[in-house]
Amino acid sequence: MNNAGAGTYNERFAKVLDYIDRNLDADLSVAHLSEVANLSKFHFHRVFSSHTGVNVHHYVQLMRLKRASYQLVFGGDLRIIDIALDAGFENPESFSRAFKRVFDQTPSRFKKSPAWKPWWAQFQINTPERPQNMNVSIVDFEETRIAALEHRGDPELLNDSVMRFIEWRKQSGLSPVRSSHTFGIAYDNPQTTPPDEFRFDICGSVNTEIPDNGFGVINRIIPGGRCARIRHEGSHQGIGARAIYLYRNWLPESGEALRDFPLFFHYLNLVPDVDEHELITDLYLPLR
Repeated sequence: MNNAGAGTYNERFAKVLDYIDRNLDADLSVAHLSEVANLSKFHFHRVFSSHTGVNVHHYVQLMRLKRASYQLVFGGDLRIIDIALDAGFENPESFSRAFKRVFDQTPSRFKKSPAWKPWWAQFQINTPERPQNMNVSIVDFEETRIAALEHRGDPELLNDSVMRFIEWRKQSGLSPVRSSHTFGIAYDNPQTTPPDEFRFDICGSVNTEIPDNGFGVINRIIPGGRCARIRHEGSHQGIGARAIYLYRNWLPESGEALRDFPLFFHYLNLVPDVDEHELITDLYLPLR
């Protein structure tokens, strides 16, 4: 296959994967998805497997189970039967069997104590990069007082810290998710940092000093000043490409210099309030 053909197939399959993300509740049969890709069913199935390393049926089920996982852990009072039906299963029993087969935990066990490392292992799938707008703007970020929970260690266990920070928010009432901003401060690149040295802060804006607490949440400030801002739409797993673009492409060409504060994220919405493809995250690179 020549490079032009590969590019064409990459574009087709980026379109298909985007379609799957946006239509998890719809007909995602091979027949229908092959029409989206403008390929015959026979060729679609083979090319899909060669691109992703998994067959289309497994991929679709995996994406539905991924959404179900977030609903189980972060969905509050959502019932397992409702999550099962939302994932396209006829009953909780078939949902439980499929979930345990993929993640080696039952849905009820995962809801109480999710094992994130084996969960992440299921999503190491080859997928083409989806095209995104790379427009960068220079903005003035206003100094923001935050409550921060320091995650130190394996990035695949970051969701454990997220769960702890959510519980602090609920119990303290000092940074309500509905009326406060949610941030992440990225000290390290998870792709190049040894897992045990990875550092990331999970943060929420506050209007007052927070007292000592058993969750380990502390007072911090995101300083005001000039920042380069770029927007990412979709799964947080794809944010890294935007960060790399800022550092590797935009910064050297801009003539700007970095300020002494790390890259940080402003999460404009969160799962499970929206599906992954609807997530919007602004990346801020502090400048002098």
